[in-house]
Amino acid sequence: MAPQRNRRPGFSRRAQYGLFLGYVAAVGGALIGAGLLLLSTFNPPAFAVVRGVFSELTTPVSSVFAWTRRSVTGVPEGVSGHFNVRAENARLRKELEDQATLVQRARTLTRENRRLRALLQVREANPESVVAARLVSSTGSSTRRYATLNAGSWQGVRSGQPVRGPDGLIGQVIETSPNTARVLLIVDPESIVPVRRTSDGLPAIAAGRGDGLLDIRSASIANVPFRAGDTFVTSGTGGIYSPNIPVARVIRDARDIAIAQPEANPDGLDYALVQETFLPAPPASPADGEAEASNESEAPEEDSAGGNVSGAEGP
Repeated sequence: MAPQRNRRPGFSRRAQYGLFLGYVAAVGGALIGAGLLLLSTFNPPAFAVVRGVFSELTTPVSSVFAWTRRSVTGVPEGVSGHFNVRAENARLRKELEDQATLVQRARTLTRENRRLRALLQVREANPESVVAARLVSSTGSSTRRYATLNAGSWQGVRSGQPVRGPDGLIGQVIETSPNTARVLLIVDPESIVPVRRTSDGLPAIAAGRGDGLLDIRSASIANVPFRAGDTFVTSGTGGIYSPNIPVARVIRDARDIAIAQPEANPDGLDYALVQETFLPAPPASPADGEAEASNESEAPEEDSAGGNVSGAEGP
């Protein structure tokens, strides 16, 4: 026998329970809605309290759903942002590498301009300056310490002139050519510079050691000790170096001979200033010229006279 097409819910207990619960939910929802409607109409404060209670109960659930929704929708944006950041970092890194050479060149020019400004101030304060030129080379590995200047006799450079930088004394010109000059540095063993201590005027001699340092020897009769930090400047004695040019600074305490660090480092300088000697050599006097001429003229007369005598005695 074929089953009936329209089966009633009573034939299935599960269907009956489902239908019953549906009716209960519908009736309950209608009653709750009607009660809330009446409460909001006749007692708004009480309705506000009820609404707050329901809001407190539903807010955590709403927050969880909102966080889940933001997380899911933010995944594509996060992935695209990750790749965009990597691409931007790669671009900035390449740009930084391309600009590294320009940055280094700018730093070099800044240091050079700073030294040139300091040297210009020294030149303006010393009207006896001859020329400002570049130190093109210096001997750093040998015990003999020389430097080459790219200015020579055509620029007014002469042998014996002092050479200084913005920080202090560098050396003395010993050889010149038309466009170059050879400078004996103060750290050379053959260099001797008369100096004095700035604190009390103690006279001393600064002699090169050949290793980049100087020996300071006291030229005073009194036995005066040297202290670390004592600074020495040129004294003007000898007439070559003008006074008050910074020379060296003592690096440790000593009694007779102190080791000092030069104020100016020729290895770190690009430009130097050639100055006139402090006291130029006096010109030859006319009396000296006449005396030399008379001595030269008297010598042949004596020879001729001696020849006549010897000739007279011969026969």
